[in-house]
Amino acid sequence: MSGLTPEDFTAVMLSLKVAGAATFVALPIAVLVALAQARGRFAMRVVLDAAVTLPLVLPPVATGYVLLLLFGRRGALGQALEKVGIVFAFDWTGAALAAGVMAFPLMVRPIRLAIEAVDREVDEVARTLGAGRLLRFFRITLPLALPGVAAGAILGFAKALGEFGATITFVAAIPGETLTLPAAIYGATQSPGDEARAAALCLVAAAIAVAAVLVSDAVSRWAARAARGDRE
Repeated sequence: MSGLTPEDFTAVMLSLKVAGAATFVALPIAVLVALAQARGRFAMRVVLDAAVTLPLVLPPVATGYVLLLLFGRRGALGQALEKVGIVFAFDWTGAALAAGVMAFPLMVRPIRLAIEAVDREVDEVARTLGAGRLLRFFRITLPLALPGVAAGAILGFAKALGEFGATITFVAAIPGETLTLPAAIYGATQSPGDEARAAALCLVAAAIAVAAVLVSDAVSRWAARAARGDRE
């Protein structure tokens, strides 16, 4: 595309990589947390609800700074993880961590609503027939909640793809390492004479967003058909 540099194409591919990794890792955790919120009865549930919502209400820069304090090279967790070869600071994995944290609340909510919509009587009948909790989850709850899981995954991917504030605070914007598409757009808008490049990057971002919406619609339809098939 006219106006884009090889560095920009690298930023686009890195953004897709970061968003994909963030979604892949965060989705199973989001399902477990949503299940705990929907079905759990425990004293600290309000704390869990608040913790899940926190990335939505905190400024992204504040979230990135907290991640830097925890997982930076001088952070307690960062130093411990570095000893076993896991480094988040100034690495694409750190960008994925920041994107996953910011996207997590948007993943949990539709999954929680889908689980809450599952008829508890079906689960209760399976329990009286001797099905264990794990079997009931994988054979009943998860298939029926699949449209919500799919929606959560797509929402999380889209949010992770557009994450900027927490990412740039935590891992900066190093070309080829942590320079994602939003950071590239910001950099282009701050460079005199780069208006065409900034516009081209925005078009790329818009195209990816439209593709994500189309995929979300297709996956949601498929998941709904699969859920209806399981009920039948």
